[in-house]
This record gives sequence, structure tokens and C-alpha cells, in this order.
Amino acid sequence: MINVIIVDDEPLALDVLETYIEKTPDLHLVKRCTNALEAREVLQENPVDLMFLDIQMPQITGIDFLKTLSNPPLVIFTTAYPNYALEGFELEALDYLLKPISFDRFLKSVNRAVDQIKLQRASHAHEEDGEDFFFVKADKKLVKVNYEEILYIEGLKDYVIIRLDQTRVITLQTMKSLEDKLPQNTFKRIHRSFIVNIDKIHAIIGNMVEIMEKGQPKHLPIGKNYRDELQELIDKSRL
Repeated sequence: MINVIIVDDEPLALDVLETYIEKTPDLHLVKRCTNALEAREVLQENPVDLMFLDIQMPQITGIDFLKTLSNPPLVIFTTAYPNYALEGFELEALDYLLKPISFDRFLKSVNRAVDQIKLQRASHAHEEDGEDFFFVKADKKLVKVNYEEILYIEGLKDYVIIRLDQTRVITLQTMKSLEDKLPQNTFKRIHRSFIVNIDKIHAIIGNMVEIMEKGQPKHLPIGKNYRDELQELIDKSRL
């Protein structure tokens, strides 16, 4: 089962989403919350896989609340205002549902979440078993990806491009969900749009990481929010 919470200050919106969740076999509603502070307590005390998060709420907006979470679950934003969509995707939300939400649109979004969560759980199981690969859905099939073949991963809205030694794999999911699947000792987030295989780093040049891609240098930017952690990693291996 996939554990879900709803965060919304509107009783009708809570009722609609709870009804939809009850109709969906893969989902288990842990709690319905009317504000961000209540949701924070639930997240601290319960394993939560997916959060339906309203944007316009009193005290703190859903967007600002998400920014405070260091390890958030998958997030689907719900709102009556379409102008927040871009910022929602920049925060790597899985989807953005515009109220009033129809059941078929809800189900389409949930199916994406279910696919990502199941792949994430399978990947963690592989890692615990010492396996050195994972599977992602691409081109209507499950594609096997070996960790050692990954050069870097590039985010493009709700898609990611996995750049391999000889090819690439494009899959529909967020950078955050994929980052959670990868071995933390081998892969490092260096930018909102890039994750690198540490073993494939050829050089650090100013605020750029150099990767050799098909015999040619490829330069990836280092985001200011990721610079300190990368520098700490470099310092540990520096002579």
C-alpha cells in the first residue's frame, strides 16, 4: 500500500480527495490535515509516500511548506490557481491538479505516483541485496540501467534523461524520485537539473563539473545550493 496524506484548509476539497483515495486500491489515507503545521507532525510520526498539498493556505502556503522539508514525500499540488504551476514543477512536484479535480485526472496523476514509488521500492531492495542496476519505464517497456554506465542525469520538467556511456534513457519521473533511488556514495546532486556519477567526474573547473561524454568534455553547472556538499566531498579526496 502507498501511504497518503491530504493537506488542504477547505473541507470540501478534503472530502473529494478522501473519496477518490478510498476508490483507489493502491492508496491508504494516513491523515487529512487542515494546515501545514499539522501535516509536519504527521510526516514526522508516520511513513508517508505521497502528499496531496494545497497551495493557498493560511499561515504558510503549500509551496513555502514544501521548501521547509528536507526529505519530502512525492508531492501532487492541488489548487484553484493555475499561475503556480511553474513554481510547483521547479520544486519537483510530481503533478499539479487544478480544482475542481475530476476523478480521471486524479487517477492519471496517482498512476504516475504509483509507478514511481514501486520502482523506488524495487531499487532500494536491489541496493540492499547488493545489486548494481535498476529498472525504469521508458518507451513503454522496463529498461535495465547499470549504475556503472551512468555518466550523469539531466532533469527536464517532469522527465529525466539518464546519460549512459553509449546511449541515453528518457523516463517520466522527477529528479527527486530518481535521486532517492541512487546509491548515495556514488551519485551526487550538483544542480537542480543535474546528478553526476562521482566516478565519472574528470575535473572541477570553477563552478563546473567536467564529464567525458563520448570522448568529448561535457561541462555541467554546480548550483549554489549544492556547492558546499560537493566541495566537502572533493576536500576528502584532495591531495
